Amino acid sequence: MLSLLKNHPFAVEAYFESSLVLTFAVPKEQLQNLIPECLKLDTFQDKWAFVAVAMVQTKNLRPKGFPKFMGNDFFLIGYRVFVRYTNKSGKNLRGLYILKSETDKKKMEFFGNIFIHYNYTTTDITQLEKQNTTEISSIKSKFKISIDKFAEQVSLPTDSPFLDWKEARRFAGPLPFTFTYNEETKEVLIIEGVRQNWTPNLVKVINFNFDFLNILKLKNPILANAFIIKNIPYYWKKGKIETWK
Repeated sequence: MLSLLKNHPFAVEAYFESSLVLTFAVPKEQLQNLIPECLKLDTFQDKWAFVAVAMVQTKNLRPKGFPKFMGNDFFLIGYRVFVRYTNKSGKNLRGLYILKSETDKKKMEFFGNIFIHYNYTTTDITQLEKQNTTEISSIKSKFKISIDKFAEQVSLPTDSPFLDWKEARRFAGPLPFTFTYNEETKEVLIIEGVRQNWTPNLVKVINFNFDFLNILKLKNPILANAFIIKNIPYYWKKGKIETWK
């Protein structure tokens, strides 16, 4: 019964007050061993693979259809790899594979780990608004990022493998699907996200450090793009399960 509950058994909705996503490029060989056998890396120029750090301030997160007052506000952090999956009907789906998930509240960790496989842990989150910058940091998780709030005509990071915004936008996230894989049963859990008016804006990153990227032992990850969106309704459909091969 508990295993069935973890398969995202009902739709969930929330309001994204903000979603800041930093995408890092590494040679594809560095990420290959981090994804399950049913998935393929979503690559660029057949050379670069991507891991993203998403920091999302949610409001009124709740089962879809429930009144807003029954929702909760959480800060969510996800470390995800851009992947592709070919489903049983032969359709090629672009999506994300979760490596690690964090939240700022024990309640989200408790209920999140009952209903989904993202393995949430609770950490400290500090959001500091200064005159010209926004800083998000965590002592426990050892990360810190600072962005320029008012920068105009933002360019892609200097060493980005993308030549222009159009190329970078394809790897800005979020992608339509998130995948989980049960190696023992060979079952793939597919969760589809639905949003409207999703228009990400480039942001200027002043500095950053994510200890989790060091834990993954990635060699010289390159900041490929950084985007933010604000004030977007979002929901996740009920999970679907299919057997791989």
